[in-house]
Amino acid sequence: MQTDGQVQEFHVSVDTSKEGEITPVTLLADASGLSKGQIKEAMLKGAVWHTRAGRTQRVRKAKKILKPGDEVHLYYNRDILQETPPQAQLIADEVAYSVWYKPYGMYSQGSKWGDHCTISRWVETHLQPQRPAFIIHRLDRAASGLILIGHTKTATRALAKMFEQRRLSKIYQVVAEGEFPHAEQALTISSPIDGKPAQSHARALCYDSQNNRSLVEVKIDSGRKHQIRRHMAELGYPVVGDRLHGNNTSHNRDLQLSAHELSFTC
Repeated sequence: MQTDGQVQEFHVSVDTSKEGEITPVTLLADASGLSKGQIKEAMLKGAVWHTRAGRTQRVRKAKKILKPGDEVHLYYNRDILQETPPQAQLIADEVAYSVWYKPYGMYSQGSKWGDHCTISRWVETHLQPQRPAFIIHRLDRAASGLILIGHTKTATRALAKMFEQRRLSKIYQVVAEGEFPHAEQALTISSPIDGKPAQSHARALCYDSQNNRSLVEVKIDSGRKHQIRRHMAELGYPVVGDRLHGNNTSHNRDLQLSAHELSFTC
């Protein structure tokens, strides 16, 4: 057990000497002192894990029967569990995969502390008919826009391969500080990101002289971490709301970066 105020970890093994049916809820309630209601809520939000025969995965079923030698793990962080996910919007349901609009503040991927604020969990609990949801590519929590979700392993592998082979076009729009230069051809930025090749193509769409900001279309050939934000800042036109790479003049604004268009042959 590890505990630090409202952040607590519990790792409990099933005692082989115990008789009767043992569930994660009863086992963790005895070990943690938390109520069964609190544990059930944590389970639904992805903070309870189950290990059997060396394989660890989330467990959400409160009545799952444990076997001797099993382990259960509770990662309890009250602040994380109390977060409310923003609402994602379904753009297209293609059965084997779907396209969604991920809003600012929604995660692409969860952690051991929970996954209820992720796009994948939102899809699993809101798409009808219900299907599993597999992440194919990611958007930063601070970014918004189009994201693909796979519903079969075959479709997920095929679409992920298209990303790897650059057979899927990704176009973003950003609001940038300053007047981005207009040109017939897009401006190409090829500065490496963390020592890896990275290339972005930026083109001005319009300029707001009153606020001294530009709407810029950016197409990327690679997908390095914070690539667009770092390339735009390097050019001297940081993305509005970028607290990491911007100039901090718009710290009260959400990041003005959105995945605007995905284009591929299904």
